[in-house]
Amino acid sequence: MALTGLSPAPVDAREERLPKIDIGASTLPRALAELSREAHISIGAEGGLPHRPTPLVRGRLSIGDALSRLLAGSGYVARQVGATAWRVERAPPQPVARPVAAPPPPRPLVPIIITGSKREEPLYALPLSVSVVSLPERNAFATEQGSADIASMIEGLSLTGLGPGRNRMFLRGIADSAFNGESQATVAVVLDEARLTYSAPDPDIRLVDMERVEVLKGPQGSLYGSGALGGIYHMVSRKADPDRFSATVSAGAELVGGGGAGHMVSAVANLPLACDHVGLRLVGYSATEPGWIDTGPREASNEMRVAGGRAALGIRLGADWRADVTGFAQWLESRDSSYVYASGARSRPAQLAEPHDNDLRHLSMRLARDTGPLRITASSGMTWHDVNDVLDATTGAESFGLADPRIVREDRSYRLWDNEARVNGRVGGIGWLAGVSHVWTRQNVVTDLRSDSALLRVDDDRRTVTELAAFGNFAVPLNHRLTLDIGGRLFRSVVTEARLTADGRQYFEFRRTGVTPGFALSWRPDMDEIVFLRYGSAIRQGGSDISSTGALERLRGDELAMVEAGWRRELSGGGRLELGAWYGWWNNVQSDVLQSNGLIETENAGNARTLGTEAALSLPVAPGWKVDLGGNVTLARLTRNALGYELSDRDLPVVPRYTLRGAIGHDLALGRVDAALRVDLRYVGPSRLSFDPALDRPMGEVFEAGAEGRFGLNGFTLSLRADNILGGKGDVFAFGNSLRFATMRQYTPQRPFRFSIGLTRAF
Repeated sequence: MALTGLSPAPVDAREERLPKIDIGASTLPRALAELSREAHISIGAEGGLPHRPTPLVRGRLSIGDALSRLLAGSGYVARQVGATAWRVERAPPQPVARPVAAPPPPRPLVPIIITGSKREEPLYALPLSVSVVSLPERNAFATEQGSADIASMIEGLSLTGLGPGRNRMFLRGIADSAFNGESQATVAVVLDEARLTYSAPDPDIRLVDMERVEVLKGPQGSLYGSGALGGIYHMVSRKADPDRFSATVSAGAELVGGGGAGHMVSAVANLPLACDHVGLRLVGYSATEPGWIDTGPREASNEMRVAGGRAALGIRLGADWRADVTGFAQWLESRDSSYVYASGARSRPAQLAEPHDNDLRHLSMRLARDTGPLRITASSGMTWHDVNDVLDATTGAESFGLADPRIVREDRSYRLWDNEARVNGRVGGIGWLAGVSHVWTRQNVVTDLRSDSALLRVDDDRRTVTELAAFGNFAVPLNHRLTLDIGGRLFRSVVTEARLTADGRQYFEFRRTGVTPGFALSWRPDMDEIVFLRYGSAIRQGGSDISSTGALERLRGDELAMVEAGWRRELSGGGRLELGAWYGWWNNVQSDVLQSNGLIETENAGNARTLGTEAALSLPVAPGWKVDLGGNVTLARLTRNALGYELSDRDLPVVPRYTLRGAIGHDLALGRVDAALRVDLRYVGPSRLSFDPALDRPMGEVFEAGAEGRFGLNGFTLSLRADNILGGKGDVFAFGNSLRFATMRQYTPQRPFRFSIGLTRAF
């Protein structure tokens, strides 16, 4: 079957030997078709070729060299059959002697392609600090893996420790508060093309059937707009494949020392509905995670349950176009909170249960042309997100004047509609990207204090934000090694708010127009190395604040700018070395502050500075052995105090001053069994809870240790995992019930030793 057949264009002999090749990362059939068009050659093959990923190929190369790079690790080779004709055929089999105890054959090295930058770019050429966690397709533990697990594997990402569905996420010291108020998040959570969160806490999406997680560090306002001060947490799901059927089912169980037992099940099926044209991918999962906190007579009261599902329809429309429609939902429920009143304890006196619900539903559509001279993408995503919390109000709610208060219930409703259209390509040697965006979001927060016979509404806030924007980026090569990236986002936003105050419901509206630019200068001494200097910026929308007199006041929006330097080197055997350093200045910091009545209000805290450095190394040290090391140091401080507190310590809250991690893994073959073993260690340094000296608590200084093993045979995979194997009892957080916080010391202990076992069957 001939993929293309074009007549050769007349060129001189030297240009014919070394044509200029510029092929973006794609799939094998499309990359070969693009090479055929660019080089004016004919490429044929017997039957269809696999839709496997191919690397970016750029430069003046011979046709043979370009084909070798595209076909590397595919099991195919190219043979020249004419002056301008090549034939792709299967590589002849090579005899391989495999000792009984030898490691399995190494997988072909495929470049990591990053899509969080809104265009497909190989990691080795990206002038940006980004960490990528690739996720195994057959993983029985995916139902319990979420954002906290990703944070333990990379540098710079930290979360508060209230528990799944309640945590806030921070990157590179851009942390405003440990409390869940109404300020917009500093890290945007994105699934494929669409943003999931705007002001909500981290929904802790479980990573079932996710291909990878990309964490873009530093302000990303030039591409993502408002609410990307710290960076982007980008989950990439596996897409429906119209070419092949596959199915995977997993089941497992877990035990927690001194706590209860749990279970987990999941299933994934890929169904070709019309061969080579339409595919459907279905995902479902459910898990019960055992509790370990005893509350009075209620044992293991903080048990947590999660269930979710995803359906993705993929349609190839021809001419390199593809449409994807995805529906996703997750329901997360914690039966009780996880704090105690004594350091190292895992029990507390009897009190009312404090359940938490975090339910998210999402629908998205994407139409894209991912190959050819112009790459075009149009996407739209709608998210319905509801977060509900209950707190025991029998202590600390006296100031509201309600007799015999029992509970405080806070109901939060978030709606987010994210739309975008963009196009990117190359003109000469210049790469470019241009797009338009429309984001609409609404958040309603209602807080009620209840007794057995009465209800008092203590807060009711309804806020809507609309943002229109145009953005773009140009990558201009200054020479064959030096490239200048110039980008920016022009936005127009409107914020409207209606809030209940002592004087009744008050309304306000404000509009803002601005630009968030970004620049990067990168130097590539060779294909495996990049050194870059980058400037990024972002803003965060303001809202309202109720003053001491009960009047509604406008909060100023945040503005953040950061300069970072980085070096990334791809090592032989699939290793990587990364170094980075940054300095950022953050003005008009919005901080969620605990009030004397136990409610949380947002205020402008002042100005801050953050600087730090990080390093990460992934190194194959012997056949089948790999070592991963990483660490970071972050110094984030308030430089101008607008809160009125006498601060003895100006460090920003929640952010650990330093973290260290290390892991060693070994892949080996035990007869017919493919095995993988891994041990992980991590130390989280000291941090603090609040700006307010009367409420501040030390946190952190926690050591974590875990080990896992996987054993595969004939489509079955047995997975074993142990966490906190050293039995640590450190305090991972120091906040639980805001009503009791000012008068009762609170701690959140590490989860005890946990053992999990899972079995996966692939069809």
